[in-house]
Amino acid sequence: MRLLKAEFKAYSDEQLMLAISHGEKPAFDELYHRYADKLYGYILKMLWYNEVRAQDLLQDLFTKIIRQPQLFDTSKNFKTWIYTIASNLCKNEFKRNEVRKNTHNGLDHRYNIASEDNLDNTINDLEFMEALQRELTKLDEKHREVFVLKHIDGLSIKEIAEIMSINEGTVKSRLFYAIKKLAEELKMFELV
Repeated sequence: MRLLKAEFKAYSDEQLMLAISHGEKPAFDELYHRYADKLYGYILKMLWYNEVRAQDLLQDLFTKIIRQPQLFDTSKNFKTWIYTIASNLCKNEFKRNEVRKNTHNGLDHRYNIASEDNLDNTINDLEFMEALQRELTKLDEKHREVFVLKHIDGLSIKEIAEIMSINEGTVKSRLFYAIKKLAEELKMFELV
């Protein structure tokens, strides 16, 4: 007997993977709902805001989950596992294509100017986001990746270390460098 979609909302990520391996499509839908936007944002930032390639890699990632759910060890942490796959997909993309520097970044279209009172704040936010995106593309891959995972996706130092297969000290060192570099380049926004 198949469970109703609503029943999967209470499942842990690991339980959802187990259900997916038993052919429960609603479990996959729930997992996709939980992670698609976060992973898309992560991949997008890692690929210098190439929306087409980010969508492609996101679909590759979820296709892998739906076709081969048995690759996941349900005794492990799903979040770490899925970000590791996303990270590896990005690294493979880097290997296939020589990474182009200084790609064009558009404005973040999620911002809406609602009223004149918020116009200055919205413009400042947009300017900051555009500058941050531009400066992130200038960081090398390893420093950009730890910054995005920590400060945009909210992962812990331990999770990042596991995803990148490096020790926690290296994560902290790379974060320090990335933050220092970004702070220097974005000092006009008085962040520090």
